[in-house]
Amino acid sequence: MSDGTDYTFVCPVCDESMLVNDSMRDALLDNGCVICSASLTTDAFSSA
Repeated sequence: MSDGTDYTFVCPVCDESMLVNDSMRDALLDNGCVICSASLTTDAFSSA
């Protein structure tokens, strides 16, 4: 279920990309990339 805001995520290390919502964005920022575990900043996300 989307909470209304979508972002395009692109990992700066492995180039994995996906569309994410606010809660998924927060989880990625807290835990890193799900593919390569790279630490992420808000620069990895853009408004979809």
